[in-house]
Amino acid sequence: MMNVRSLKLIRDVIINSGKWTSIEIAQDSVYLEFKDVELGTPKHDEEFSLTVRFAEDSFFTAFYNNIWDIDFLSRYDYKNQLLSEEVYFEVKDIKFIDFEYLNTFFYNFKREKTVSSRDDFDIHNIRNDFFLLVETKEIAFVAGGNYMDFFTPSERLDDASLRELSNQWMLYFLNYHMKRNLIKDPMCENHPLMHTKK
Repeated sequence: MMNVRSLKLIRDVIINSGKWTSIEIAQDSVYLEFKDVELGTPKHDEEFSLTVRFAEDSFFTAFYNNIWDIDFLSRYDYKNQLLSEEVYFEVKDIKFIDFEYLNTFFYNFKREKTVSSRDDFDIHNIRNDFFLLVETKEIAFVAGGNYMDFFTPSERLDDASLRELSNQWMLYFLNYHMKRNLIKDPMCENHPLMHTKK
């Protein structure tokens, strides 16, 4: 299990440019993929992504005002507990295990829809060990379970490998700005560090 510092780092690598790009539910596991994350050294032919997996009594709850924004959930197969959908939402904020932040979702969105492996799951009374909260412009969601893992396309992350990949990206970012780049990287161009007050 990742330590608190690592969970803060997960937020840091997603918050600036991250997009939530897919959801997969298979029986008791929920997989959420984020792209444009600040991990590793980007290669022109490869997008770096981060997948969060929740297992054991997992759930996914979407908060929304417009039903069309959660159209992807309409394809959930209740009988077999299966869903595999590509989505595209720019991440506005992301937090872990934060009940206060969860309360803002009830306030800011009119409706919610839950998919869970447990019949008695109640979003107002989360009993899971881990949960993730994500806010986008259109919707917000909470996903959780009693197990939480993080993966890149090539490995399962732990505290050390996460820090290593984050450092690699930071070096890439610093090197990018030392060169005059003909090929622009929007993640580097639009990074908050470029717009800090001198």
